[in-house]
Amino acid sequence: MKTIDSKSRLIGYARVSTSGQDLDYQFGRLRGAGCVTVFHEKRSGKSISERTELRRMLASLQAGDVVLATATDRIARDPLDLLNVMNAVKASGAGLRLLDEPFIDTTSEMSDLVMFIVGWAGRWHRKRILENTSQGRELAKCRGVRFGRKPKLTKEQCADIVRLRRLGVTSTTLAGRYHVSPSTISRVSTAV
Repeated sequence: MKTIDSKSRLIGYARVSTSGQDLDYQFGRLRGAGCVTVFHEKRSGKSISERTELRRMLASLQAGDVVLATATDRIARDPLDLLNVMNAVKASGAGLRLLDEPFIDTTSEMSDLVMFIVGWAGRWHRKRILENTSQGRELAKCRGVRFGRKPKLTKEQCADIVRLRRLGVTSTTLAGRYHVSPSTISRVSTAV
């Protein structure tokens, strides 16, 4: 691995998939490596076209810059996306290095092959997660688990609403009694 020129700008990129996750680990690693500027976002790694900070970072690169990230999956999960990012970095005259995967270095001759293999592994891993989630959901459905929002009214309450509506009690009165909207009462009484 080549050493970083002291005149190179170290530019960090950090990403997590959801707003519930935090970037502290990545910020710590990137700042510890010397990054003053860190582009960051909380977006899925599935599509690079929706990642505005990644695009801003790529547009800001100058010859001699070095982009640092912690791992491949922070940059992209799809091997083609990963190669496109790597090519954009190289086209600007910059380099890309991953702190937790030191074998990723776009200044080496093997970088294209290594980036493709690691990107493919990330894509495969995501596919397995989606398959496992789908299988788990199907097994839960077979066990009778219901997905979605909990019903606002029980079956007994619905039966009571239907009975009271037939007796002429208004939807507004029933909505107040059951703490739901009048439209919920209307849906219950018309569903029967």
